[in-house]
Amino acid sequence: FVGNSTYLDDHGPPPQKVLPFPSQVVYNRVGKCGSRTVVLLLRILSEKHGFNLVTSDIHNKTRLTKNEQMELIKNISTAEQPYLFTRHVHFLNFSRFGGDQPVYINIIRDPVNRFLSNYFFRRFGDWRGEQNHMIRTPSMRQEERYLDINVCILENYPECSNPRLFYIIPYFCGQHPRCREPGEWALERAKLNVNENFLLVGILEELEDVLLLLERFLPHYFKDVLSIYKNPEHRKIGNLTVTVRKTVPSPEAIQILYQRMRYEYEFYYYVKEQFHLLKRKFGLKSHIRKPHPRPEFFIPSPLETEEPIDDEEEDDEKWLEDIYKR
Repeated sequence: FVGNSTYLDDHGPPPQKVLPFPSQVVYNRVGKCGSRTVVLLLRILSEKHGFNLVTSDIHNKTRLTKNEQMELIKNISTAEQPYLFTRHVHFLNFSRFGGDQPVYINIIRDPVNRFLSNYFFRRFGDWRGEQNHMIRTPSMRQEERYLDINVCILENYPECSNPRLFYIIPYFCGQHPRCREPGEWALERAKLNVNENFLLVGILEELEDVLLLLERFLPHYFKDVLSIYKNPEHRKIGNLTVTVRKTVPSPEAIQILYQRMRYEYEFYYYVKEQFHLLKRKFGLKSHIRKPHPRPEFFIPSPLETEEPIDDEEEDDEKWLEDIYKR
């Protein structure tokens, strides 16, 4: 008190906390696409920048009933902002349930490589301890755990056939039952959602560029992410998440996988092309190691394009505003 007046009389109400925009971000992380490395980075960043990192202990439930969707959306929407929510979950349409649609981000990788990483991870874990896999898949029988990858593919075991191989697209297509059926409908809906609801879908093979763009688009979440990622102490953490005991399938088996996953590849190349356009737009001349030439047993894909030539320059900030307004 000063005399008979209060602080409020002299100064008005205390200033409200000004939230950065966007203040609601969802990273519905695709399994075996580098997400554990990114979440380790997010834990460090949330302490450094003071945003609310909301994680989930549920790792194996990506498809939800209508009630589960409503419940999860309600829980996310009431989290303290600015928040970044992360979980392995297929795309959720918040506006369908009357919520504000958050900004989505994600990362994908070459579909066959993702599948192989998951196949061996389920069986043998990672460098944090090979016993981890016994906890993850305790009921797996020995003959299944040591099932040769070529036998699995060539003899059409369920784990190496559709619909199990149709894995990445549903994360972007959403919760509709048709999103789980390999086909054009799910593919096109996934592409539409990428365009309308995702600020960025990166490519794991170019992770440093993904982190650079995240830092550019969402600085209040990702400022300094690349220097943290490159710090030798943190690189050691990332190496613990490398899957062990991987073997490469025969050319014949990979050819079959490639054919079974043709929709996944069409989506992957579409996202890759969009990602390269973004890099161009923001002047990223990345130092990417030349990818290994695709083995000749792969079907050359007409959808795989060269990096696009420079198109008309567009004002960066204006372009970002347009994305946020969607």
